[in-house]
Amino acid sequence: MIEEINNCNKVLQEGGLILYPTDTVWGIGCDATNPEAVKKVYALKKREDTKALICLVANQAMLERHVKEVPEVAYDIMDLATKPTTIVFDEPIGIASNLVAEDNTLAIRVASDKFCQYLINKFRKPIVSTSANISGNPTPKQFKDIEEEILKGVDYVVNLPEENINPSPSSIIKLSNDGQVKVIRE
Repeated sequence: MIEEINNCNKVLQEGGLILYPTDTVWGIGCDATNPEAVKKVYALKKREDTKALICLVANQAMLERHVKEVPEVAYDIMDLATKPTTIVFDEPIGIASNLVAEDNTLAIRVASDKFCQYLINKFRKPIVSTSANISGNPTPKQFKDIEEEILKGVDYVVNLPEENINPSPSSIIKLSNDGQVKVIRE
């Protein structure tokens, strides 16, 4: 695993794209603070850059560095969630502008699997996490379902055995600074 993390870290530092196993489904990742790298993800997915992507952080401290104000309820949601949960926060800080939604929000998840946590800690910055498919196509449940175009379009494919036997996308909850809570995806 250490070798895979080092290889990914090098590609991310150079603004490249990685294909990696997340705590949900296989994802396409890049440096979430690098607008050029983010642009490559949108291009590979054939997705409009007005449709925001998810960002992974290693821990709550990293989350706090990239969101102006983390509502108290966010900590409760993270502690009580029984599956990976992405939270949409108001006013992200220090993130590539083309990753931030038009309403100045950003979907962020604290990674719950060891590989992603180690990788993000080593990289020391948030990384993009979006499903490994062309926009509009089904989300691949297993590595073998990933389209050839995606495999060829990334700079590095993580070589780790399938760990997530029953993958599914994360829940998504929008938390506004005014206290509103809205479930976007269960």
